[in-house]
Amino acid sequence: MGIGGKETLHSTKKRAKAGGSKKAGLTFPVPRVGRYMKAGRFAPRVGKNAPIFMAAVLEYIVAELLELAGNAARAEKKNRIKPRHLQLAISDDEELKKLLGNVTIAGGGVTPGIHDFLNQAGKQKKGEKGKKGAKGKKPMLMAE
Repeated sequence: MGIGGKETLHSTKKRAKAGGSKKAGLTFPVPRVGRYMKAGRFAPRVGKNAPIFMAAVLEYIVAELLELAGNAARAEKKNRIKPRHLQLAISDDEELKKLLGNVTIAGGGVTPGIHDFLNQAGKQKKGEKGKKGAKGKKPMLMAE
């Protein structure tokens, strides 16, 4: 018998309900994503599965970006991911570059690479200089 002479079949402790994030196995907060979706007025109505799907997509993108940025940091023998590593990760990955190519990251620096136009212009100028020098013509001055 329990305290007070009452027999209890079930425990008196209440179990906490599992939230949307826990049910879906996500780290990102599903209720917060849903609240932002409703507050953002992206659509007149938001279904119950929409925030779950959105949280899953966001979590995947963040995990992918952090993995690539971690690899970039490890390549530089650093233990911390800096904005520069995020910038390098985005520029190296084709899909992330398509998604986040126009995003400015504070402290990310310049995206590495030389534009094709600049490479072509440099080759043409070098070729033209070589030809003029071979003919032996003097360059014309403004005073003449």
